[in-house]
Amino acid sequence: MTNKFRDRHEAGKMLAKRLTAYANCQDLLVLGLPRGGVPVADEIATSLNAPLDICLVRKLGVPNHEELAMGAIASGGVRVLNYDVVDSLGIDSSTIDEVAAKELQELQRRDRAYRGNRPLPEIKNQTVILVDDGIATGSTMRAAIAIIQQQQPQYLVVAVPVAPPITCEQLQAEVDEVVCLVMPESLYAIGLWYQDFSQTTDAEVRNLLARQSVININADKTYA
Repeated sequence: MTNKFRDRHEAGKMLAKRLTAYANCQDLLVLGLPRGGVPVADEIATSLNAPLDICLVRKLGVPNHEELAMGAIASGGVRVLNYDVVDSLGIDSSTIDEVAAKELQELQRRDRAYRGNRPLPEIKNQTVILVDDGIATGSTMRAAIAIIQQQQPQYLVVAVPVAPPITCEQLQAEVDEVVCLVMPESLYAIGLWYQDFSQTTDAEVRNLLARQSVININADKTYA
């Protein structure tokens, strides 16, 4: 595939076609990485008839070059560093700690904004499909994988529209399956692979989660 995805929703629908083996499976959970991964995950959850939730992680951007990830953090004290970036730029531990502290505040804010009073999803013994709108360095996804693996899923799938082949190969060693639609040798930036890569808002994330909750409640009533 050489054409761009129209938007995150189209990318999610296309990914869902590669994940049909999981449709209607019991103990299946689709987790989107906020914010951009949630619209992609929403389409997958809808297509597979699975519940949707989120996996909160935050990229640790290099100061003054925030788009470049030197690592990522996730709930529960998980921290993953991209040592290639850290070592090549000579970033010291105090700088990493300072950025991590700032991003932890945003992580906690998003948890309150998106989840509210809803309980955390049950991960243990579940088949989990972990979704983002693309992978560049892989730091953010590795943090997400780390926090999910701590909770002992039965099977863990990473599903993304676009990522470099070397990153997919590396992630394959950490999860059970990696599904990626486009694997360019030179990624440059995830947004270049979308016609519309406008920022996903907090409100969109909340609305998608709320809509999926209603769908799941109605489905439970149907099968009761």
